[in-house]
Amino acid sequence: MSALARGVTFLFEGFHLDRRALFRRDASGVLAPAAVGARAFDLLGVLVERHGEVLSKAEIMAAVWPKTVVEDGNLTLQISALRRILDRGQSQGSCIQTVARRGYCFVAPVTRVEAEPSQGAASQGGTGPLPRLSIVVLPFTNLSSDPEQEYFADGITDDLTTDLSQIPGSLVIACSTAFTYKGKPVGVKQVGRELGVRYVLEGSVRRSGSRVRMNVQLIDAETGGHVWAERFETDRQNLAEAEDEIIGRLARTLNLELVQDVGRRIEQEGAIDPDTHDLLIRGWASYNRPRSVASLQEAQEAFERAVKVQPRSVDARIGVATVLVTVILEGWSNSLPQDQERAEQLLAEVFARGVNDSMAHYAMAVLRRGQNRLTEARIEAERAVALAHNNSAALYELGVAYMYLGKPEAGIPHVEKAIRLSPRDPLVSAIQYGLAQCHLLLGHLDQAIKMLDRVRAARPRHWEAHLWLAGALGLNGDLDAARIELAEAKRLKPEVDTLAQWRTYEPWITIPEYRALREKTLNLGLRLAGFPDE
Repeated sequence: MSALARGVTFLFEGFHLDRRALFRRDASGVLAPAAVGARAFDLLGVLVERHGEVLSKAEIMAAVWPKTVVEDGNLTLQISALRRILDRGQSQGSCIQTVARRGYCFVAPVTRVEAEPSQGAASQGGTGPLPRLSIVVLPFTNLSSDPEQEYFADGITDDLTTDLSQIPGSLVIACSTAFTYKGKPVGVKQVGRELGVRYVLEGSVRRSGSRVRMNVQLIDAETGGHVWAERFETDRQNLAEAEDEIIGRLARTLNLELVQDVGRRIEQEGAIDPDTHDLLIRGWASYNRPRSVASLQEAQEAFERAVKVQPRSVDARIGVATVLVTVILEGWSNSLPQDQERAEQLLAEVFARGVNDSMAHYAMAVLRRGQNRLTEARIEAERAVALAHNNSAALYELGVAYMYLGKPEAGIPHVEKAIRLSPRDPLVSAIQYGLAQCHLLLGHLDQAIKMLDRVRAARPRHWEAHLWLAGALGLNGDLDAARIELAEAKRLKPEVDTLAQWRTYEPWITIPEYRALREKTLNLGLRLAGFPDE
C-alpha cells in the first residue's frame, strides 16, 4: 500500500511506504523528493499508518527502534526533523501534534491509494523522471580486524546519506534500502537499474587504534566507470571526532564532485531549453570553480535564467543572491548599492516563505558584513552552520565575523574546521586568507606569513593579500620583502596607496576592538615598510 497525504497537497505529492520515498512540491511548485533520514522515515510511516490516533512514546519507539534501547531525546529529535519538512509553509498547526502526557498524533488527512506494480525505484509511477543528481550510498565495508567495528562503518554510511540529502535537487536513496545490499555481491550497474539512480557511492573503512582510513569511489551507474576516487585519513583518539571529520570532508568533496560532473553532462547535452534543476546545477557548478569575474558571471546567468523559467523558485533566488554578495565581497561590483538592494530583496522573499536554508543564511551573513552589521552577520553565519554543519563557506564567514568583531581567537577554530572540510576546494585559498588574518592580528607571525604565502601563490592578483603579507613581513623585520609585496599591491590596485584609502574598502574597520588589534599588528608592519597613513 502507498499512503498519500492529501491534507498537505501544497507541500507533498505523496508518501510511498513501499518505495520509501517522500515527495513534496517546493515553494516554486516543482516536484522534488524530500530529504528524510531512515529513522525519520520509519517514524513517519508509523504515524501516517495510524493517522488520527494518539500514539504513546513507548508504542512509537517499539515500532521504530525494535529491540534497541534508545533515549527519549532521539524520538524528540526525529519528530523535530519531520516537522521542519512537513510544516514548511503551513499557516496553521503542525501536521504532528503533541498530546500532553499521552504522545503524538498525525492530524493531516490521509487517503490511501493502491501502489502501482513495483518495477524498482526507477519506475515512473506518476512521479516523473528522477533527478539528474540521484545517488545511493552502499554500506561501507569494514576492513578492520575487529568485527565490532561494523557499527562504525554503518554509522558512516548513515551519516553520509543524510549529509548528501542536503544537496539541492538531489535524490538520495534511504539507508534502509541501501542496507538491503549489504554483504551481497551485486554490481553497480544492477544497483543503478534496480534503484533508478545515476550514481553509486561505495567504499571501505579500516580502523586501527586511533587511525582511520577510508577509500571511496563514486561510480557512474550506467557505465560502471569511476567518476572520482579518494582516500581519507585521520588520526584521532576520539572516535566521534574522527567520524565527524571524515564525514564532513567526504560530504563536502562529494558535493563539489557531483555538482561538477552533472554540470559537465548538462553542458555536453547542450539542451536548448533546460529546466530549472538543470540551470541550478549549472549555476552551482560555475560558482564552485576557481573564483573569477567570468565564473561568477556564468553562475549568475544560469541562476537568473532559472528565475525566469520558474519565477517562484526559492533555490534560484538563493543562487542569485549568493552570487551578488560574493561579487560584492570580492570588490567586483560595478553597482554596489543596487547589488546590495537586490540581494536583500531576494533573501527577504526567501525567508518570507518560511524557508530555512543554510546557503540563504550564509548569503545574508556576507551581506550584513558588507553593511558593517557584524553582530547580525555572526548570528546569520551561526544559523547557516546550525542548519548544515559541513557548510565550509558558512564556517569561514562565522570565523571572520568574530575576527572583525575583534575576537580572532574565537574565529580561528571555525576557519580551521572549514579548511579541514575542504582541503582541495578550489576556493580554499580564500579560507586560508581568513585564517592568516586572524593569526596576524594575534601576533602569530610565523603562521600568518606561511599562510599568506600560500594565498599569494594561489591568487597572485589578490591585492589585499599582498598588503597583509607586506604588513606581516614588515612586523617581522623583513623590510625588503615587505616592500616588494607593497609594490605589487600598488601595481594591482594603484588607487589604494595609503591606509586611509584602504579603509574606504573595509567599513568594518570602525569596530574599536578590531581597529586596535589592526593598529598594533598589520598597520604597524605596513608603516615600517613605508606605507603612509594619508
